[in-house]
Amino acid sequence: MTRAARSLRLFALYLGVSGLVLLLLPNLLLTTLGLAPTQEPWIRVLGIIVFNLGLYYHAGADGAAFQRISIVTRLIVLAGFAGLVLAGLAPALLILFGLVDAAGALWTALAIRRDEQAAPVLSQNASP
Repeated sequence: MTRAARSLRLFALYLGVSGLVLLLLPNLLLTTLGLAPTQEPWIRVLGIIVFNLGLYYHAGADGAAFQRISIVTRLIVLAGFAGLVLAGLAPALLILFGLVDAAGALWTALAIRRDEQAAPVLSQNASP
């Protein structure tokens, strides 16, 4: 498994666990983060979507195109969350979740670079 695939598989696990928590125990997460508990179904709907995104990340982890677009999308999450906070539509704590996404994007970007640097060495060693 490449370094980039490993970074995405770990991110997939993070998404899967986050999705299950949002689905099954949303108020535990909300109150732990200092947010108001809710009985609205939308937080659980989001949990299902986040869990499914984790499955996509797991399935696409080995694909170069998926690896690269995941960097962009995870940086968009940070920008979007920061925008919501700056507009006064969300608590500042939301930026922490965006930072997790951005850190994962940086890890994947660096892993792609290391995988690409190691690829010529691996192909030379594989030659007869």
